[in-house]
Amino acid sequence: MLKLYIGNKNYSSWSMRPWVLLKQAGIAFEEVKVRFDSFDATSTFKQEINSVTPVGKVPVLLDGDLAIWDTLAIAEYVAEKFPDKQLWPADVKARARARSICAEMHSGFTALRGACPMNIEAELSATGRLIWRDKPAVRADVARIVAMWSELLAAHKGPLLFGNFTIADAYFAPVAMRLSRYALPVPAEISAYVERLSALPGIKAWVDDALQEKDFREFEEPYRLSR
Repeated sequence: MLKLYIGNKNYSSWSMRPWVLLKQAGIAFEEVKVRFDSFDATSTFKQEINSVTPVGKVPVLLDGDLAIWDTLAIAEYVAEKFPDKQLWPADVKARARARSICAEMHSGFTALRGACPMNIEAELSATGRLIWRDKPAVRADVARIVAMWSELLAAHKGPLLFGNFTIADAYFAPVAMRLSRYALPVPAEISAYVERLSALPGIKAWVDDALQEKDFREFEEPYRLSR
């Protein structure tokens, strides 16, 4: 059975992507959660995760003695291993577009990710209003996301970005969490997509688990003194 190493579900946006992908696709796997204590070289987190990957980060997918790290590499491996799940769009042009936007997410939107770290448990609308007022780079990132999603939803006329669930939806699930928790202003059709995405069983299962963690990590929440 596949084994997926992840971090805290409340905080770890990178871990969320492959976990949601496997869960929503109905692919069996064993979850190994490595709690964030710190990211120092001597931390328990680093010691445990360094035993399975040379990069010292989550997520990591193990398939027997093969370790795959980096979310995009994991997604590609799972898509190849389970072709019947159709995790990329079947149409070649749509598939190329899906890969393009996943790569864009992988390397971009740094302003949004930096200013609005994922925190599923928190209600951060007041923080979000200040970020929206004071950080034009965040507004630019959100404008790009709105344009991207609007185009895809209109083109494919389905509930999700490419009609049915694909890697692209799993890849942008943490963005949906940020838009929701920080209450960043987006058009109605984008809010509706966020709601549909959040209602998927795979994403709902992750969120439910995150809400049960109750594990306040101060270094992950510099904007709060306690929970």
